[in-house]
Amino acid sequence: MTPHTYSKAQYLIAALGLQAHPEGGFFREVYRSQEMIAHTALPARFSGERCFGTSIYFLLRSDDFSAFHRIQSDEIWHFYDGSPLALYMLHQDGTLQTVVLGRAIEDGQVFQATVPAQCWFAAKVTQPDSFALTGCTVAPGFDFADFELASRQKLIEAYPQHRQLIEALTRERIA
Repeated sequence: MTPHTYSKAQYLIAALGLQAHPEGGFFREVYRSQEMIAHTALPARFSGERCFGTSIYFLLRSDDFSAFHRIQSDEIWHFYDGSPLALYMLHQDGTLQTVVLGRAIEDGQVFQATVPAQCWFAAKVTQPDSFALTGCTVAPGFDFADFELASRQKLIEAYPQHRQLIEALTRERIA
């Protein structure tokens, strides 16, 4: 990253109080509903009660990526600042959907996009020497019990047609 871009990303990380995220990038939870949904009112894929909703700031620099992972809730991504961010979604039927978050609506970029519950997804900033500041809203609310970081080997076995992308956006080596 250029010194100016790096310093702006570093400034935002510090100013927003962001911390390293297990999938890559930096985050901070900014909202968690105080009201709860009973476990019995949720689909069976949830292991307990969940709050109504949560939201975070998420910053990703171009020298990093958000590794393939999935959660048990829908996740709405919102674009705030920086360079465009490609969001890659691997649907259960094997289709790959790529949505680019950004300001250039005339180029097909969008300000927000939704990742469906249980869909494998990853993200990467599209321009070198840059960053993207986004937000993510999850309902029912996010809980790390619902977070699953993809196994490269298992994801390739499930989606062999997307091997190159999976290898690029996961962090482990194939045994």
